[in-house]
Amino acid sequence: MTAQRIQPADLVVHGGVVHTFGPAGTVTGLAVRDGRIAATGGGLTGHIGPDTEVLDLVGRTVLPGINDAHLHATWLGARWPHPLLGVPHGETPIVTAEDRRAAILRAGDVCAALGITSYTEPGLGPGETGCFSADVLDEYAALHREGRLRARVTVLRLFGLLDGASSLGDFERGLATPVPTADPEWLAVTGVKIFADGIPPMRTAWTHHCYADGTRGTLLVDGPDDDGRAANLAKMISLAHEAGLVVGVHATGERSIEAVLEHLRAGDHLVHGDLVTPPQLRRMAARGVGLTTQPAIATAMRPMVATALGEDVAAKAWPLRDILDLGVPLTLSSDAPVVTPDWRVHLAAAGELLGARGVTPELTARLLRCYTTEAAAQDGSAAWKGSLEPGKVADFCVLGADPVGVPLAGLPSVTVELTVTGGRIVHKG
Repeated sequence: MTAQRIQPADLVVHGGVVHTFGPAGTVTGLAVRDGRIAATGGGLTGHIGPDTEVLDLVGRTVLPGINDAHLHATWLGARWPHPLLGVPHGETPIVTAEDRRAAILRAGDVCAALGITSYTEPGLGPGETGCFSADVLDEYAALHREGRLRARVTVLRLFGLLDGASSLGDFERGLATPVPTADPEWLAVTGVKIFADGIPPMRTAWTHHCYADGTRGTLLVDGPDDDGRAANLAKMISLAHEAGLVVGVHATGERSIEAVLEHLRAGDHLVHGDLVTPPQLRRMAARGVGLTTQPAIATAMRPMVATALGEDVAAKAWPLRDILDLGVPLTLSSDAPVVTPDWRVHLAAAGELLGARGVTPELTARLLRCYTTEAAAQDGSAAWKGSLEPGKVADFCVLGADPVGVPLAGLPSVTVELTVTGGRIVHKG
């Protein structure tokens, strides 16, 4: 029997540490052909042809591409390099199509330099303007048609105001508006985002605790009273499910989380979950409801929560250890440009929340999965991205050191030296 000839790869990477986050575990190299992983492991010589680009890692480390599950990229592009926390102003106005395009492309540059190959743009729709308008989605589609997207984009549409009110009528009308046609591996409109409440430092999270001014917050969805608002919120979730969409609910207060939890299903997720309780986390784990949270926001805002609700409440906020131990599907993200989009900073902050000391390989690998495989699962894309396995897309980054061999607090010093999306080098440091 004649051995089957191996078609040469477009790119072979070898001579380092490759964390596949798949069944193969950690290997020494990978081969890329036609934008997808052709093989992983050692002994890739047979994949090298006369036109194959060969990259010697020289001991460097490869990770699957970082997938930020909650990143306002257009807003990031409009503000870069100024995060909202610490620099409340400094934003370029987004008015014209050229403004939108420039902001998206600038965000693409920022993401590529950080090893980010996928992100979720959480909140574009007809109720908003500027960085969050429905026109932004159209600009994404235009850039996709031109082949100019440098990262894969998942979009959650918003049928109300960012951090503000929404109505059942607007939500129903929004669901009826069309979305642009695109290759879902590059631009996918998978669901909706609903603002259940605000945030504790602004005293707009709906909570059983009492703020210093005697209030407890409320739901942002319209309605005559608490019960009416909760009923309309439940109806919004039901309508989204009937339309075949996933639901991401911005909910920070434990009372708002309670209002939505029984209506969410596997594949849906909460965003932020600042004051989520252990009993709620157990229910989320049992139902397959995920949580997207931002460790660097948690460390920055804990003193603000203490001011708003007291030290005892702040000490129990963002219970990352419980989230991990109770098995809730967890994605870590930045919520940039509220804070930096740098995933290394967020993993260091996660280590701070968890009290991690020294090198913690198992914990670091688990947290990295929250930025890769778990994020792909939340996207509904785990079958084709998130890990480095034959047949999946060739999205990866090359780091100057192995992150699992570095203390979490030291991750921000690990360099991102190369980013590859779909087999194409989009950043070279």
